[in-house]
Amino acid sequence: MPLQIGDSAPDFTLPDQAGNPVALKDLRGQRVVIYFYPKDDTPGCTKEACNFRDQWAAFEAHGIRVLGISKDNAKSHTKFIEKYSLPFTLLSDPQSEDESVPSCPVATAYDSYGLKKFMGREYMGMMRHTFVIDAEGKIEKIYKKVKAASMAEDILNDLGLNA
Repeated sequence: MPLQIGDSAPDFTLPDQAGNPVALKDLRGQRVVIYFYPKDDTPGCTKEACNFRDQWAAFEAHGIRVLGISKDNAKSHTKFIEKYSLPFTLLSDPQSEDESVPSCPVATAYDSYGLKKFMGREYMGMMRHTFVIDAEGKIEKIYKKVKAASMAEDILNDLGLNA
């Protein structure tokens, strides 16, 4: 059954761009935005990341932690962060080469990994979905139809935090 508003957010621990583990449970007590995106340094993903960067002061002012998650590795994340001066954490949720191991397990737990269609081709991949987790670890908002260029403002507006 897909995740619903009010559900407990699936806990996870993933490596950040420096290889350090980040656990969702360690962020209790603060709001967390988790955004899943397909690939570092691609047009839509860059728009979305830069939108979060450009709204960073508002997220920081309200004590909201932003975590971007893709299947890219730490080296790719570091280059992406440096190229666009991204002030938030990027996490790696890798695809598995082993068919018996689930690919992108965190994205899968958040219903954000699955069958995609592009130019007549079908493949498994990361979906552009965003979740707002409240201070108690419950899902507060779910965005499945993400506008990459305005996702950060949309969240701030929906939470009543954009002046």
